[in-house]
This record gives sequence, structure tokens and C-alpha cells, in this order.
Amino acid sequence: MTYQEKKGIVSLFSTILIFGSYCLYMYPRYPVGGLDTETFRYWGSFVLILTLLSIIAHILISIVFNIVFRITTREKEPKFADEMDRLIELKAHRNAFFVFIIGFLLAMGSLVIYQPSKIMFIILIASGFISDVTGSVTKLYHYRRGV
Repeated sequence: MTYQEKKGIVSLFSTILIFGSYCLYMYPRYPVGGLDTETFRYWGSFVLILTLLSIIAHILISIVFNIVFRITTREKEPKFADEMDRLIELKAHRNAFFVFIIGFLLAMGSLVIYQPSKIMFIILIASGFISDVTGSVTKLYHYRRGV
């Protein structure tokens, strides 16, 4: 298994673990009641904290992964990306952005058909998560099967 495949698997599992644990942490804190400023404050903090937590966690996990990879294989991580790596990265970004845009449109559509605002936030957050997973799975697929 190549470095990129191992990194993709670690990224996929860390994304699922971070999102799942954060959702389990925030679920009991959902404010009970109707449409008020506390509900919007909850969803705003949910998105902002999840974004910051994900960025920090992915950086730390990447550092730990590189250290463990170097210790176990006695190899350095590749310092360059060839054309295949760039093409795979572009395809993964394309697929992830496509999934997020579909989720964004569904979230806006939920407001058009008079769904509660919490449905919009749930769809937006879920589409962000699914787009991240889609990007990681696309990378794994193309590193395994080729471009």
C-alpha cells in the first residue's frame, strides 16, 4: 500500500471519527423551543467550532501519521506530487465540491418548501461531511484503480 493510500485511509477514518464524536457531544446541547436567537446561536457555534476543530485535528493527525509512517517504514513522505497525484487531487476536489453544491441547493430548497430552519442547517452540515468523505473515497479509489 502506498503512502497516499495510507494517508487517504487515515483521513477518511479521522473525518468520520471527528464528525461523529462532535455530533454526539453537541446533540444533548440542542436548545429546546421554537425559532429564537438561541437556536441560531447553537447552529452558528456548531458550524464554527466543528470547522476549527476539524482543521486542528486534521493537522495534528497528519503530523502524527507522518511520524508513525517514518518510524515504521524508515521512509520519508514524498516531497513532490507528480501529474497523476495532481489529477487525482483535482478529481477528488471536483467530486467533493459537486456533493457539497447539491447539499447546498437541497438546504436552500428546504427553506423554499417551508421546512424548519434546523433542517437547512442539518442538510448543510451533512453535505459538508459527505463531501469530505466523498473526496477521501475518490482519492482512495483513484490511487487503487488508476486515473
